[in-house]
Amino acid sequence: MSRQLPPLTTLRSFEASARLLSFSKAADELHVTHGAVSRAVRHLEDHLGVKLFKRSVRAVNLTATGAAYAASVRDVLGRLATATAVIMDQQSMGVLNISTLDSFAAKWLIPRLFRFRQAHGEIDVRLSTSEKLADFVNDGIDIAIRYGSGRYPGVKAELLMREDLFPVCSPLLLKGPHPLKNAADLKHHTLIHDAFEIDWAMWLKTAAVEGVDPHRGPRFESSFHAVQAAIQGEGVVLGRSALVSDDLKAGRLVKPFSVSLPADLAYYVAYPAQTAQRPKVRAFRDWLFEEVSR
Repeated sequence: MSRQLPPLTTLRSFEASARLLSFSKAADELHVTHGAVSRAVRHLEDHLGVKLFKRSVRAVNLTATGAAYAASVRDVLGRLATATAVIMDQQSMGVLNISTLDSFAAKWLIPRLFRFRQAHGEIDVRLSTSEKLADFVNDGIDIAIRYGSGRYPGVKAELLMREDLFPVCSPLLLKGPHPLKNAADLKHHTLIHDAFEIDWAMWLKTAAVEGVDPHRGPRFESSFHAVQAAIQGEGVVLGRSALVSDDLKAGRLVKPFSVSLPADLAYYVAYPAQTAQRPKVRAFRDWLFEEVSR
């Protein structure tokens, strides 16, 4: 019996659009054009003979039929991805593909990763860094560590750790013509910023510091580079505790003031729910939480 199935490309475009409620965001996720997604969804609607979306000038919303169909399509694509991953795992049982931010990889994960390899020598780690959310299906990512709010549609996200924000600098800045003795001394020093735009203005307000422009100073795309600039004595960076803890312990950085702010965002471990019981994914997930508990 022949099956009347729509093309897989139309289903992928529809599922992404339904999840994100945006053809443009779906196009970005699928690495295609907005027009390609729009045409694919239109083709699927023609194939089914029903409207799946209510379109307006600035937004798209699912019809009742579209919402029900989206849930079914998401489940089918998830099971297809799992079946595909099982076959691929049989070919590479010992390979674990991890995605995270370059700053977290450099300042937290890599310095500790040797302990995972010692405990699980049968697993070969493949680490990729990106600011974008992991594409678990198309890029073959097994597990990701992300910095955000924890709301990642379609995947399971567990809180790994929260952090505090506080100024850090090279010990060299505690000496010289304008030593950092109290927060007011920041007016003599350069403030370093990163792409997350951690709020110097809020910290200065909390510390009751006046006369310091919170927007001046160099800005780096990577938090890793911002921290490295501080280590080299180029200024003071509003550090994130997870990324500067090792440098503080080693004496490469110092925390000159006691005032800290809780970060609005946190680190999360994210992975598709259907892959949670894969031994290599479970082993890495459990190891991460063990490391944090240290």
